[in-house]
Amino acid sequence: MKTLLALALFCGMMLPALAQDVPPPPVTKADELLTCDEAEARIKQMKTDVDESKKKLDGVKSAVAKSESDLANSVAALKKCNDEIYALVGATEADVNSYRQRIGQLEGKVREMQRLNDDALADRQDDVKGLRSTLNELARMQMAMIPEFYERLTNLNRDIKGLYREKRIKGYTVGTWAENRDCLWNIAGRTEIYADPFQWPKIWQANTDKIKNPDIIQPGWVLSVPPAGPKTSEEMKAERKYYRNKRAAQESTEAGAASTGTTK
Repeated sequence: MKTLLALALFCGMMLPALAQDVPPPPVTKADELLTCDEAEARIKQMKTDVDESKKKLDGVKSAVAKSESDLANSVAALKKCNDEIYALVGATEADVNSYRQRIGQLEGKVREMQRLNDDALADRQDDVKGLRSTLNELARMQMAMIPEFYERLTNLNRDIKGLYREKRIKGYTVGTWAENRDCLWNIAGRTEIYADPFQWPKIWQANTDKIKNPDIIQPGWVLSVPPAGPKTSEEMKAERKYYRNKRAAQESTEAGAASTGTTK
């Protein structure tokens, strides 16, 4: 650039009456290789480029200023709208900020609970009920009608519902028939187990190391209790075999009794 300026100054001194309009040289041509005409043309082009850049910069500044003005107007309009909404629900901006903070805290607690596995959640159902109670309290407040909170409260309601887990009993100690009426049918029917006596084959098949005959279980045995759900194909197969054998035994007994009666 210094070379170009020096060359232009020299050319201006040597050729003051330069009138020829020469196009700017290629940008790849070094300044020190330029002729006087080319140096003048390059400087002229540079001035033109600078002027265009200034115009573009002025345009950008003008657009930024307009955007800032529009943003300020939008912020003012939003504040006015919020103030009107706050007045409708009888709340101040401080009240709304406090309410917003409470919702944020509840969302944080829900996210923490969502990271727990099913067993841990089952052990913390009192905490889940506490989250539900807090949500209900927030939902009953007038500020719940403010648009920014509606979707958040709706999502919290869905997420807290998803935290409910039944506490599963993994083991059951068999009591006596006289005191507890314990058999596989009655154990499966207990509310804290399956609340469905027809699920008894699940307990049988989970404890075949102890239970050889599902009609006979001993007091003091600790039986594994599988998760609730439809019976597996193996459990249904074992159940069908049990009932076939039981019918066959009963028919054999009845046939024997009939035969004995005939002999007499």
